[in-house]
Amino acid sequence: MAAEEIIAGAIATAGSSLGSIVVATSTATVPCAGIAGWLGFTTTVTTIVTLPVGGIIAAATLATYGAYKAYKAIQREEDAEKNTN
Repeated sequence: MAAEEIIAGAIATAGSSLGSIVVATSTATVPCAGIAGWLGFTTTVTTIVTLPVGGIIAAATLATYGAYKAYKAIQREEDAEKNTN
């Protein structure tokens, strides 16, 4: 069982330097700061939302590992029931 955990941990940490994925971009026009804002001047502000690729890989790896462990536990339970009956 330790080998499975080592593999899951290695995959989860392997993607830590792969960069980011842009998920959303939002642009808004807002008043300038100070006197320029009082005079009605505006500026455009852009917000970019990104997700790190390493985080996506880590989350997917850990979710897959959890699903695998749940499958194995259910399989062991079914085998125990078959042996009892």
